[in-house]
Amino acid sequence: MISTKLFLAFVLLYVSAAAESKRNFKCPSGCACSRETIICVVTNLIVSRRCIFMMQTFFLSVIFFSLNRLLNANSLTTIKDDAFSGLPHLEYLFIEGNKIETITKKAFRGLRVLTHLSLANNQMRFLSRDLFFDLDSLLELDLRGNSFQCSCENKWLMTWLKNTNATVSDVFCSGPSHMKGKRLSDLPIPPGECISTAFVRHQSIPIQSMSADIFSFKEDIFVATAAPNTNSCVVMEWDHIEMNFRKFDNITGKSVVGCKSVLIDNHVLIIVTQLFGGSHIYKFDVQQNKFIKFQTIEVFNISKPNDIEVFKMDGVWYFVIVDSSKAGMSTLYKWTKQPDRNETGFYSYQFLHEWFRDTDAEFVEVDGKSYLILASRSQSPVIFLWNKSTLKFILHGEIPNVDDMVAVKAFREEDEMYLALTCYIGDSKVLKWRNKQFTEVQALPSRGAMILQPFSFADRHYLALGSDYSFTHIYLWDKETKTFHKFKDIYVQSPRSFTVLSTDHRNFIFSSSLKGKSMVFEHVFVDLSL
Repeated sequence: MISTKLFLAFVLLYVSAAAESKRNFKCPSGCACSRETIICVVTNLIVSRRCIFMMQTFFLSVIFFSLNRLLNANSLTTIKDDAFSGLPHLEYLFIEGNKIETITKKAFRGLRVLTHLSLANNQMRFLSRDLFFDLDSLLELDLRGNSFQCSCENKWLMTWLKNTNATVSDVFCSGPSHMKGKRLSDLPIPPGECISTAFVRHQSIPIQSMSADIFSFKEDIFVATAAPNTNSCVVMEWDHIEMNFRKFDNITGKSVVGCKSVLIDNHVLIIVTQLFGGSHIYKFDVQQNKFIKFQTIEVFNISKPNDIEVFKMDGVWYFVIVDSSKAGMSTLYKWTKQPDRNETGFYSYQFLHEWFRDTDAEFVEVDGKSYLILASRSQSPVIFLWNKSTLKFILHGEIPNVDDMVAVKAFREEDEMYLALTCYIGDSKVLKWRNKQFTEVQALPSRGAMILQPFSFADRHYLALGSDYSFTHIYLWDKETKTFHKFKDIYVQSPRSFTVLSTDHRNFIFSSSLKGKSMVFEHVFVDLSL
């Protein structure tokens, strides 16, 4: 009797006596051979396969016995592609009582006459899709004693178990916890549940930018990016053939910090704010096929422009230039005709929020009223309410307990209004409008964050938290908890904006970068069951 103290494992090969008698072969090193059996002492399948290739084996049993102290180092854990090549007549294959975790997709390739297969008492959690594709003659399959997960990765196995003609032992779920103990074949996965999404890098653009504003004009798509390092507002056009952005025009300036488009009366205007040399509006000239200066903006009370917010109320266009210095005032501009000039353009209409370091503005309409929210580095965000009698914004209140916010963005989920507030050091916040005020519903840890941007593709809703010190965290909205959960990470160096682009039946997100290349990511669907 062979002692387990001397040997780590045994491979017993039972061969047809009739077939064996017709050929002569040299007994492999490390094996004891007779007319009916071959017994080899091995620690893996290498020696045993040398034996197998020399015979027409129809019965193979792989049984591993390991000493406790050597268990982890000598137990069979993986079966790779074509592990049984050269055995076209194999009918019985038992691989039991090991620590097999992985069987690659083509491990059983070529075993077309295999009728009995046992993988019982291993440590498998998932099986590669279409693992049993080549087993045309399979009659019995034993999968007991494994730790199968009833998840999307095994969805194909659930379907296969219901459709196969082979007799299969009951397969019970070991996880997730709410499915533990249930039969795998009894658990249909609803359509769409195994569909996830990813953000794949599509284009890298060698432009450092503060912002990116995407707009459409005459069925073409453009993006205007504020590029202070090159003293310009770079306008790029989407190429429907190459499926990427290409340079279209370059509006030169001095320390350009903002480029914002607005389409009025079939004309495209771009508002360009600068740290020096004033701010201007450019209009697209069809004949010259470029943007030309249309108007110089009155900026007497603006010292350090930081954001531009464009919106329309009661059929009239407005925009706000947010001033981030203590010496200036955020200013509201209105599209109107000046009586003394007989010219239509944007002219200063109201001065807002004196002597504060405003950083961002957001216009929202909720409960039939119009509000303008200003985020500030020196106090809590303030809310202005549009007064329909005076046709001016009046101070309505502030959002308490959320100081030092650098950006504010509004979004809707299930017909309810939310705000995403970005905090550079501390927790960024998600707030919900209820009882005529915004109240906190979720805090998102952030360090060096300059943008918390909501965006959506179809029925999937995201938040992108961009940081100067780490990866951008993408959060996904959970309809059950009504909160955002961490979903993916993407890398953009010092991101400042995330803007959605949908064209040619594909979805993209454009991310501006202050210190690196601007990036375009494609939003793609992924089938987790594949």
